[in-house]
Amino acid sequence: MIVRLARIWFGLGLQSFGGGVATLALIRRAAVEQEKWVTDLEFTQYWSLCQLAPGINLLALTILLGRKAGGFAGVLAAVAGLLLPSVTITIAMTAAYASVRRAAWMQAALHGLLPATIGLGLVAAVQMLRPLAEEARKEGLDTLIVSGAALAGSAAAVVVWHVHVIGALLGSGALCALHAWLRSRFVPRPADE
Repeated sequence: MIVRLARIWFGLGLQSFGGGVATLALIRRAAVEQEKWVTDLEFTQYWSLCQLAPGINLLALTILLGRKAGGFAGVLAAVAGLLLPSVTITIAMTAAYASVRRAAWMQAALHGLLPATIGLGLVAAVQMLRPLAEEARKEGLDTLIVSGAALAGSAAAVVVWHVHVIGALLGSGALCALHAWLRSRFVPRPADE
């Protein structure tokens, strides 16, 4: 199992071009769709937890998924598998880029990467939004509305009012926690629970 984990993460490290969003989409596909280490909802919850942690979020996600799939040895295999190829490729590409960075073809290629990266980010966002919306819908219309307000409010807080990301996360978490508390106090539970 550990060799398989290392091989999967090594493959992810080789493919992790396009920045964090592209890599996130690759990790999600491997962890949820192909290997089924976690469900769609668990992946989204892991990613949310990683957003609160300082440092490199993808590395934190790699650690969580490695632990889930293979314990401590899984963590070592996942981190080494992800970092070894990507660090090696980054060093090689940086050295090569220094000699061709002003070439017209290189500038055109870099301009083409931007729309692709944004597209991958949108795909990853929709894939992570889907299980959360489904869970909220199962809980009721009020939960769906509060979740939508938390999503829109945190986006507006960061984009419009320039609130720090941590502030937006804490505000969204507080809103949803308040809703859950109010719901537990005032909404009767079905008899089958």
